[in-house]
Amino acid sequence: MAKKDTFRVVTRSRDGSLMISDYPSIDPLMTSHQQIGIDDCSTDLALRGMPVFRGLIGPMPEGKNIVRYETPEVFEVLTKEWMNAKPRKRRRRTAAQIAEEAALALELEAQAANS
Repeated sequence: MAKKDTFRVVTRSRDGSLMISDYPSIDPLMTSHQQIGIDDCSTDLALRGMPVFRGLIGPMPEGKNIVRYETPEVFEVLTKEWMNAKPRKRRRRTAAQIAEEAALALELEAQAANS
């Protein structure tokens, strides 16, 4: 289990852009936010026992060693963007392509046997 050693807070600036603040320990968050509990149900076991703060959504895993907290506004906007993102369409092979590939494989096997 990777040790989480960076604490990231994502907020929205006045101009609407995202502001990301990284901290090497949880101490600055403990002094600037009120702790209202601890995480006891995260599927990322490294997050269990991390503090839950009033006014922030989190903790959330981000990469191997980052614990992320977001303001409710940022969480809502990013979640809506994620939900509205269209998944890439996967290309499927047609029956003709599959038959062509099988014929090519048989031809290559026949050539290898004759060599």
